[in-house]
Amino acid sequence: MLYELFIKWLIPFLLGAAVTFAGTMTLRIKAIKNGLQCLLRAEIIRSYDKYKEKGYAPVYAKEALTKAYHAYHALGGNDVATALYKETMNFPNETDIKQKEV
Repeated sequence: MLYELFIKWLIPFLLGAAVTFAGTMTLRIKAIKNGLQCLLRAEIIRSYDKYKEKGYAPVYAKEALTKAYHAYHALGGNDVATALYKETMNFPNETDIKQKEV
């Protein structure tokens, strides 16, 4: 009798807890993904603004921006940041600017 009551209440309780936990974790993972995507988007925009003002983008900056963009795109980002990324990649390198001055 006690065993039957135990099974009758314990299994639904454990299953309910597992479903609640899975749902909560899914929401948290989605929130983390969205937050990370937002931060990467902000970094792409910040880099574009910085190097547009300078008139060039160093190779190391383009490499870092490429890694940030690929992570951003993998998280589902694909909006104005894509256009800004591509435009930043077309900025001349610092060495190109110095060679023109000589």
